[in-house]
Amino acid sequence: MSFELEENEKTPFDEIDIKSRQALAKLLPLLKPYTGALLLCLALLLAATGLSLYWPVLLKNAVDIDIKNGDIPGLVWTVVLIGISQGVTLLLMYIQRIKLEIIGQDIMVELKRKLFHHILSLDISFFDRNPVGRLMARVESDTEALRMMFTNTVVLLIGDLILAFGILAVMLNYSQKLTLVLLTMLPVMLILLVIFERLTTPHFLELRKKMAEVTAALTEFLHGISIVQIFHRGAYVKERLNEANRQKFRNDIYVHVGTTLFFNAVFFLQYLMVALVLFFGALWAGSGEITVGIISMFIILIWRMFDPIYRVSEQMANVQKAIAGAKRIFALLATRERLPDPVRPVVWNRLEKGIRFDNVSFSYSGDGNHALRNVSFEIPVCKRVALAGVTGGGKSTVISLLLRFYDPQQGRITVDGIDIRDISQDDLRRRFALVLQDIFLFPGDVRSNIALEQDGLTEERIIAAAKTVEIDRFVRRLPQGYKTEVSEKGSNFSRGERQLLSFARALVVNPDVLILDEATSSVDPETERTIQESLKKLMTGRTSLIIAHRLSTILDVDQILVIRRGEIIERGTHTELILQNGYYSKLFHLQFKSRNGVVANVG
Repeated sequence: MSFELEENEKTPFDEIDIKSRQALAKLLPLLKPYTGALLLCLALLLAATGLSLYWPVLLKNAVDIDIKNGDIPGLVWTVVLIGISQGVTLLLMYIQRIKLEIIGQDIMVELKRKLFHHILSLDISFFDRNPVGRLMARVESDTEALRMMFTNTVVLLIGDLILAFGILAVMLNYSQKLTLVLLTMLPVMLILLVIFERLTTPHFLELRKKMAEVTAALTEFLHGISIVQIFHRGAYVKERLNEANRQKFRNDIYVHVGTTLFFNAVFFLQYLMVALVLFFGALWAGSGEITVGIISMFIILIWRMFDPIYRVSEQMANVQKAIAGAKRIFALLATRERLPDPVRPVVWNRLEKGIRFDNVSFSYSGDGNHALRNVSFEIPVCKRVALAGVTGGGKSTVISLLLRFYDPQQGRITVDGIDIRDISQDDLRRRFALVLQDIFLFPGDVRSNIALEQDGLTEERIIAAAKTVEIDRFVRRLPQGYKTEVSEKGSNFSRGERQLLSFARALVVNPDVLILDEATSSVDPETERTIQESLKKLMTGRTSLIIAHRLSTILDVDQILVIRRGEIIERGTHTELILQNGYYSKLFHLQFKSRNGVVANVG
């Protein structure tokens, strides 16, 4: 069974309608490798349940035989048997619980692996639509709900079902009349269960959704805590989180009030059944139909019988959590790649001729609001081409399309005459190295952040890349050199140092095409001069695409493409564009003036 987005590929995965039966059916293949272990757990459960029903019978014998006949040794032996049966029951339950926990953990590890592998395969537009907090809730919270169902809920429900039938069998064996009296309460119990389930389930599912929203909001705000504090948005964040919690509380209180009322009704019903046993037991004991031991046994069995009812009611919440989590997990797994690889990809080993944009138009929203419109240009192999223009003109969109994070709605992009949609995404991106304005350092040490754990990278190659961008000496001065741990978001490095590490990361793979997206915008002038000297060496003999707001960094490239509002309006070398006295010339002179104290703005 598989799920696919049939009509609207933009539908958030949380809104994909997957039926509960479908979600549960998708869980069955995860259990298949553990069939033998699960059968062993079932056998342990049957044995433990049988022993748990044995001691009320022993108690009945103690009252009717040992105590009645004054058989003290027999009474002692009966007490010993009760203790042994209880001890063996606890041991069997312990072994079963451990084995089930191992199975549950293994299943969740496999499910998380599938989830993470699938998330990595999704295109960038998916992450544009789904915040990090929501994905975190799916991978952690929902899989944990499923683990609880596998390791606890299902076993309890099966065990309680076996226990209920076992109790009924014991009761019928010793007094059919008294058992039939108690069964008159069964319809009342079923009605209570149905009412409880129907009234609380919709609110519980809504509660799970609100909990995910709270988690998502909290994650997003914590990620941007520095911005929250700098712009004094603490009050706004508190109000947002308070409102999310208030919405969660409204559903939470409904569920808890309903649960409390249900348990109180069940508790009252339990005492009513005990009263019935005492009344009819006393009535029939006088005629010799039943004994005091049977009455005692029935009272104990009633308390035991209500344990499954309480547990079933409590576990309904876990079942609902698990079903809701399974539906969201498999909805996420059902989300298809919007940029699939070709069935028979063209082999492309390296750039030999060049890159070409041919009449490319693209809109992020698909509503006609174009980020690029009819863009055409060529980057010959081993040439350096720069994209210039104000923020929002479409420069970064060119890179996103070239790396096939998105596909254009019109036109095509080719490398060596091959449409990039005919090349597998891995093969395509392997030939590029990208340095972004926003630098992200991963948990780990400096070496792993340069190498990104890629196969075949020697220590010499990593150090050579670091030396080229003039960061090797700085790294060696660190307490543990290349083994120095990087703190969260690289906070133990300056922004300029993080930028240099990202340069080394790009260079260590020896790419055919070097892409620099505002790569020196966060670096001080002294460091920028150092980097520019290194870049001149690096770009020699290598195809390069450079995006820069600082026009002083692209003076010596082979061609400058000036983009404004998604269209290329000028092209040429720096000298040619200055002589044209057009838009680029205006930008350049305004930047020069702004650096000398004149505030400038170009739209």
